[in-house]
Amino acid sequence: MMRLVAGYIFTPVYYAAFGLLLVIFHPVQMIARRLGGYEAHLKSVIALNGLIMMSMRIIGAKVRYHGLEKLPDDRPLIVASNHQSMFDIPAFIYGFHKFHPKFVSKIELASGIPSISYNLKHSGSALIDRKSGSQAIKEIIRLGRMIEKNKYAVCIFPEGTRSRTGELRPFQPAGVKSLLKAAPSSLLIPFAIDGHSELMEKGYFPLKYGVKINYSVLDPIEPGNLDAEVLVEKCREAIEECLSKS
Repeated sequence: MMRLVAGYIFTPVYYAAFGLLLVIFHPVQMIARRLGGYEAHLKSVIALNGLIMMSMRIIGAKVRYHGLEKLPDDRPLIVASNHQSMFDIPAFIYGFHKFHPKFVSKIELASGIPSISYNLKHSGSALIDRKSGSQAIKEIIRLGRMIEKNKYAVCIFPEGTRSRTGELRPFQPAGVKSLLKAAPSSLLIPFAIDGHSELMEKGYFPLKYGVKINYSVLDPIEPGNLDAEVLVEKCREAIEECLSKS
């Protein structure tokens, strides 16, 4: 009962802090990019998402990262993650900040959202039109070539849409297949997000107070000559096993 009451009290405070950070960092990103180019813009994005992660303390969230030491710094990384909520985005950016984090995102998110839309448009992320398969493939291949050249990390949500219950949906291989085609030296990283669906048990309001949230980098998968269908299923199985232990 006390946690429910705390959720009603602190959820508005959290959303106010979250919204304020997005509004403040929108012009910060613009100025950083214009004066310092890509690197300065990236630092502003990392700072924003670090503060967003810190602000989760307002709702009593206990956040832990596991397995970051498994990430090599000499390979491009394709991070296949389960998708539970909007909170997945800052979790990836902050956890993988050393790897110039990029996304495969639907194009609709590239407008209308302070800070988030600006970052998606100017960070090099792939913005895909789900109604145009050819456009989506071209964008993903462009991003794949970028991460191959620079050894960056890209996050893709093979479920396609969020799972509000936390139960895994089927993983679709198309995005991973296109990325691997353009970035053949990539390492595939299963990334398990556990706790966001509990945090949003009642939807966006109230958020559940005091939830334990775990972000786990699981054992990397060497693609080799394996088909994309096999690889994404391996990712799904690894994430499912991790979630079953919580």
